[in-house]
Amino acid sequence: MFSEGREDVNDEERARRPNTSTTGEKINEVEKMILANRRITVREVAEDLNISIGSCHSIFINDLGMRRVAAKFVPKLLNCNQKQHRMNIANEMLDSVRDDPNLLQRVITGDEAWVYGYDVETKAQSSQWKLPHEPRPKKARQVLSNVKVFLTVFFDCRGVVHHEFLPQGRTVNKEYYLQVMRNLREAIRQKRPDLCKNKNWLLHHDNAPAHTSLLVRDLLAKNNTLMMPQPPYSPDLAPCDFFLFPKLKRPIKGRRYATLDEIKMASKEELKKIFKNDFLKCFENWNLAQVAQPMEEGARGAGVVDGGDGDLLGVRYGLSSHGLFEMVHWIVKVEGK
Repeated sequence: MFSEGREDVNDEERARRPNTSTTGEKINEVEKMILANRRITVREVAEDLNISIGSCHSIFINDLGMRRVAAKFVPKLLNCNQKQHRMNIANEMLDSVRDDPNLLQRVITGDEAWVYGYDVETKAQSSQWKLPHEPRPKKARQVLSNVKVFLTVFFDCRGVVHHEFLPQGRTVNKEYYLQVMRNLREAIRQKRPDLCKNKNWLLHHDNAPAHTSLLVRDLLAKNNTLMMPQPPYSPDLAPCDFFLFPKLKRPIKGRRYATLDEIKMASKEELKKIFKNDFLKCFENWNLAQVAQPMEEGARGAGVVDGGDGDLLGVRYGLSSHGLFEMVHWIVKVEGK
């Protein structure tokens, strides 16, 4: 070799075995198979195309940029009319906040929820540290307690305005909620005299039958109470669902309360522990950003506050006031397609 004039001892470059698995033709075939059957497995694709599982997996991940995800449970899949209604309310919110930047400071929002004598703690709450040689901890499957109370809470950006518990033996009907509205007005007169005097506060609650009954609407109309609209099946747009109730219930999960009075006392204590800045932040960051996540899939439940796709947008409980405008513009743009 050196007699022929070669001076380098390293091997010269040689033509390698041609890649027949990740060619453009194979990638297109894989993509067609996936689009035809979203639940097809890597092994099934590899066998049909006669390529290795490793090469097929590489096409899935690297070439097509796909990943396998599980379907997300939502309270309800929204139809076209309901999605359009969400868009219309987003438009109304945008116009109202643009005309009056202090609008959310006058909103009083409320809802009801069950508080249980025993509520199963979350996975995060039951997690614990262990050494490498120790066995993994176990816990038995448990259910919610039959001992429970029904709590109704109303709050604004300054804190809780009114709360009450459903008396034993009663149900939440229009007559009961009518009395709740009267109690709320009295609480506003005592705790928010400025709002009561100016009569410019807005009520926000969901569309439960008792809330939208003619009896309740007549009382609100008689007292010229302004309403903040709430789209149906949208707990992600209700501050009680994405902020207050999770914050109230999380500390008492895993605890046992034997009597109704104990549950009521614990609920009141947890409400008092919520700082004023937390309420203020909730209203400053009214979580319209979370509507971006369930546009096509339906509304998320209260558990959205624990994270999810909303975190991909860089938010957990919402955006700044400036971001509120931008997000509603985005909502209207996406829903309008």
